[in-house]
Parts: sequence; C-alpha cells; structure tokens
Amino acid sequence: MKDLIRQFNDLSRREFVTSAARAFLGVNVLSLAGPGVAAALAAPSRSRKKPTSKNVIYLYMAGGMSHLDTFDPKPQSETQGPVEAIKTKADGVLISEYLPGLATHMDKIAVIRSMFSTQGAHDQGQYFLHTSYIARGTIQHPSLSSWVLNLSGRTNEQLPGNVLIGGAGRSVGAGFFETRFAPVVIGNPYAGLQHSRLPKGVDERRFRERLSLASRFDKAFQRRYDQQQVRAYTDMYDDAIGLMKSKDLEAFDINHEKPALREAYGQNPFGQGCLLARRLVQKRVRFVEVTLGGWDTHTDNFVNTSRLSATLDQALSTLLTDLESKGLLDQTLVVVATEFGRTPVINENNGRDHHNKAFACLLAGGGVKGGQAYGGTDPRGVEIEDNEVTIPDFNATIIEAIGLPLHKVIHSPEGRPFTVAHKGKPIEALLGG
Repeated sequence: MKDLIRQFNDLSRREFVTSAARAFLGVNVLSLAGPGVAAALAAPSRSRKKPTSKNVIYLYMAGGMSHLDTFDPKPQSETQGPVEAIKTKADGVLISEYLPGLATHMDKIAVIRSMFSTQGAHDQGQYFLHTSYIARGTIQHPSLSSWVLNLSGRTNEQLPGNVLIGGAGRSVGAGFFETRFAPVVIGNPYAGLQHSRLPKGVDERRFRERLSLASRFDKAFQRRYDQQQVRAYTDMYDDAIGLMKSKDLEAFDINHEKPALREAYGQNPFGQGCLLARRLVQKRVRFVEVTLGGWDTHTDNFVNTSRLSATLDQALSTLLTDLESKGLLDQTLVVVATEFGRTPVINENNGRDHHNKAFACLLAGGGVKGGQAYGGTDPRGVEIEDNEVTIPDFNATIIEAIGLPLHKVIHSPEGRPFTVAHKGKPIEALLGG
C-alpha cells in the first residue's frame, strides 16, 4: 500500500482530495495553497534602498507579444510595418501608438528591451519563463509564484498566498514542492472563488457532523501513512474551512467595486482579472498572476496586436492608477512578461512568427526605477545590441525586488539542489526605486 501511495502523481492526489472534499464537506479545495514556510530575507544591497514590494501582480502575455508593435518600436525601419511610435512621460522612451494610456505612466515603468530566451516554442518557452529551468521529462520544477510563497510564507493566513486568474498550464504549479504552494485557479474573475460557501441544504450543524465523520475516516490512514503528501491534504482541508469562514473572502468578489471603476479596467476577463488582482493584494495575497492570451499572431498581426494592446493598455493603466491612489504601488511589484517576441520580418499572412532572440518585458511599482528603457536591439529589432537579459536574470530581478533570498537552496525529493532563479543575476540598474 505504501508503494501505491508513493506512486500517486500530483494530479491523482488532487483529484482524490477534491472528490473527498466534495463528498464529505461540500467544498472545492483543488489547488488551495496552505501556509508558507518562513525564510530569512536576503540582506539588501548596500548600494540601493531596501526593497519595498511585498506582493506581486504578474501579467502574463501568453503566446509571444510582438516587441516592435508594443514596447520596442523601430520607426525608421521597414520591419516596423504600419505602427507609429509615440512619446511617453519618460524622456527618450518611445512606445507603440497602440498604448497611449501607458505612455502617460512610463515614469513608473522600466522597459526591458533586451530579453533573450533559449526556447522558441510555446510550451517550452512558457515553462522556462515561469520556472527559470528548461523542461525535463524527469522533473517538474516549481513556478516562480510557488517559490515566492515557499520563501516568504503567506502574509494573510486566511487567504491563499498564490492565485492564478484566467489561465492554467503545467508551467504554473508547485512542481516538486508540496501542493500547498500551488496556485488557487480562478478561471472566471466575474464568478470569483467557486465552492467557497456551504452548499445548499447544508447548515452549520450538518457541516460539523461531516467534518467529524471525515476526521474519523482520516485518523487511521494518517497514522499509518505519516508522509509529507498525506499531511499536505490535512492542511488543505484546514485551509478550505478557514477560508470559508474568513471575513476576507469577499476580496474575491469584484461586485463590491463601483461600476465606474469596473468599467475603467475594461469589461473583459483580463481587465476584471486585474481588478481582482488589486483586491487580492490589498488583502495581502503575495502573488497573483493574470493571463491575457492570443498574442500568437502568425496571421493578421497588426489587427490582433492592436486589439490585445488596447485591452492591456486600459487594464494596466487603470491598475497603476488604482494601486497608486490606494497607497499600494510602492508595496506591489507589477510585472508584464511574455515567453518570447515576434519576428521583425512580416510574413506572407501579414503576421509575425516566433522570435526568442530579442523581446520586451516590463517592471513597475515598488522596488523598480521607473522611467527607463534598459537594453536595446539593433535598428531592425532582430538582435540584442546591449545588456542582454536572460529569463533567469529577469526572474532573479523580480525576486530581488521583493527582497527574497536568491540563493537559498531547496532540495527536490530526489535530493537535487535548486534555487529560485537558477543561475540568474538581478539587474541592479532596474532596482532601487
């Protein structure tokens, strides 16, 4: 029997506990993250301020966002196509005309124009971006969000510390960490956190009876198989019950916001997801990722990129204003990331293909020196000319900006040593705002 338990993979264990929870408790605990493991913070660099960010809002542009049509325009090149460049609030920093709102916020933003990835296919690129490691068949690496929760612990013990809105995939998970570090997945920000209330017909008395029954079933099993993964599911039950009774549960309900603010973010899943992210970090949720898909523009690049950029521009501009107005911007690191860029050459379908040699990402908020463009590409946007930033470097910069230990080693169950950003080095020029 012990061998059978060990052979359960993460998905099987999650399916088991989810079914059990629904049967006995009437709640869904799939992917609930439990308490983090406290860790000593890394000492800040003497050359800059102590990091002020406590939380991360990570906006993932799934599919490969075109750098030329967004944050690295080349107005004098034939590769630019029909997209014009516009001035911004940051001296000398031009961005695409598709992003007029963000042009007024560039003093808060650091654009990295010299991103480089070794991975040019979507699955591999997404995995590398989220974990800092190349995908291997023999191991599942933890995502950046799970590392953050592991290294720092939750700051609100009643809410999950790691939330994923509008997207899921094998690259965003706890990997070889315990399942308590995995994200809670919110598929639809309009609906909020599902299965977090007592089901119809189950009152408090009946709920306590079900808990007592489940506890009696569990005790013998837990005594016989006192293993890390088995104990993790007890934590998940406890977290689910605590969350159901938490006064902060309303943070998941965006209907509490004024209609004008909801409209300002954009009436679409990404815009409302950004609003939900703000509500969650306001309640001290450590890491919230929101996905905007559709950037794989092999055809009709300019039509699709214009549409997607408008969605990003509205939501991110409002998010930065909202965070600042509530005094949260200095405490929140806002990240815009994509797995790779698009080719400067425009193909026969008026599209751009995969391009991992050079692309752009953004950092804003606490711990970031805004108003700058770091690194650069050649006049056609094909190759990096200065200050190359690898994916592990980018992730190391995020970790440094929120003051967590870059070099803390955590071992996989097989005893292999890993660190949060692999061999990445933080970009000091971007930090200290």
